[in-house]
Amino acid sequence: MPRAKINWGFPKWGSYGADRETATVRLCDYESCTEKADHPAPKSPLSDHKWWFCKRHAAEYNRNWNFFEGMTSEQVQAYAHGEAHEAAGYGTSGVYGWGGVTDADGLTAVERKAFETLGLESDAAAKEIKASYHRLAKKYHPDTGAGEAAVKSFQAVLTSYEILKPRLEKPDRRR
Repeated sequence: MPRAKINWGFPKWGSYGADRETATVRLCDYESCTEKADHPAPKSPLSDHKWWFCKRHAAEYNRNWNFFEGMTSEQVQAYAHGEAHEAAGYGTSGVYGWGGVTDADGLTAVERKAFETLGLESDAAAKEIKASYHRLAKKYHPDTGAGEAAVKSFQAVLTSYEILKPRLEKPDRRR
């Protein structure tokens, strides 16, 4: 009696994938290249159409790519203006950009509140900011066992110091 062939799905033991269709492979768009094309490259500026190249030809194409080629100077300026306008919001963002606009002193409302929490004037020097932070952190640290109110005060002091930390790195005559 002939033995039944059991296919466990492994190539060595059976007809693994024999019932599947052949996969289509995209070839490089570079003339007479037969390599697999995995790297898209734009055909022209502001177009969704792409060339597909192998790694070697994509690198060559990118070395010679000029986004503004074929554009008039007016088109280039219009494009640059549009990009600058679109990106303007990113320029003002920062770690504490949510603090709002700065006033005449160059401080945001959040920075002003941070100085207040540390018990400092808004023109305090870096040494004063550090000293106040260390004094208050030691006073309200949770390890002192001062209770829940002290923990909240410690968190406020720590947050205030983090907000003012970028000011410590700026040159200051009063340091």
